[in-house]
Amino acid sequence: MNVKAWEEEKGIMFFYHKKRNPRFVPVYLNVYDLHPINGSINWLGLGLYHSGIEVHGVDYEFGGHDSPSTGLFRGKPRECPGLTFRKSILIGRTDLGPHEVHKFMEELSKNYTGTSYNLITKNCNHFYNDVSLRLTGK
Repeated sequence: MNVKAWEEEKGIMFFYHKKRNPRFVPVYLNVYDLHPINGSINWLGLGLYHSGIEVHGVDYEFGGHDSPSTGLFRGKPRECPGLTFRKSILIGRTDLGPHEVHKFMEELSKNYTGTSYNLITKNCNHFYNDVSLRLTGK
């Protein structure tokens, strides 16, 4: 399935205008609650969270599974299935266009397979950090 067909099937659209300067495209960290207990312990600075990175109207995320295929998935921002959206944080801006970001994620997916996920050494936060550094330099 090509990118455009996938986006249409998932209801995702890139709102990107050719004349717009891509330096002004924001990149966000989206934070999701993994467990309802976060509502009770968040004020202590504790909780169980999942993170995704949003750019060009798409939320890119990493998760583990038993298949050696990619562990990356994408969807509508602030709508991770089974999780509760907590907040979005602007982390910077990128000069990559939507198709460049897609190609970048395809290349990166080789290093983020479902079986490579590890709760301590390679999780969604490691993915966020890697992508953030490459997209925004931060």
